[in-house]
Amino acid sequence: MLGLKLETDPNWVNIVEKNISEILTDHAWCEQKAASNAISLVIGFPEKSDLVEAMLSIAKEELTHFEMVHKKIIERGFEFGVERKDYYVNDLYKFMRKGYKRKIVLIDRLLFAALVEARSCERFRILSEQISDNDLKAFYKELMISEANHYTTFLGFARKYGEGVEDVNARWQQWLDHEAKVIRNYGKEETMHG
Repeated sequence: MLGLKLETDPNWVNIVEKNISEILTDHAWCEQKAASNAISLVIGFPEKSDLVEAMLSIAKEELTHFEMVHKKIIERGFEFGVERKDYYVNDLYKFMRKGYKRKIVLIDRLLFAALVEARSCERFRILSEQISDNDLKAFYKELMISEANHYTTFLGFARKYGEGVEDVNARWQQWLDHEAKVIRNYGKEETMHG
């Protein structure tokens, strides 16, 4: 369904389980960044009412997820740490076309967001199936469904706004190919994309 060309190594869960505090803190920051990304699309493309409404909904949901993860951190007696850099997302971002017409920029912004959501969804699925902590297993199953919806929302808007502009499916394949190269460098740390 997600179209990812390289699956996460199942051993990633073993790395995560050695430092639950770190994965939860990193995850919380990922949710905050996802909310910020949705808001930035509202700011950048305010004339697209349907996009604005969808992004506002996603931003609210991502902030709710941030709150849920933060609560897990506190419940477990962990300390919410400082912001983590997401090198995977930064590497993906470099592939985005900049300095092009607004329509092209919007398509790439939406495809970029769809790809991050797809990888997050895949990681949540792995956690929901393989982590030994039953509370986190159920938690990540619930979040996986939400991430899948976000993924399809972003991809759907890219296709809608790309119609007559470019072949969005071909561009999406380029993004998937690039992501497969990028993700080879990750999956070795107890971070959501690391």
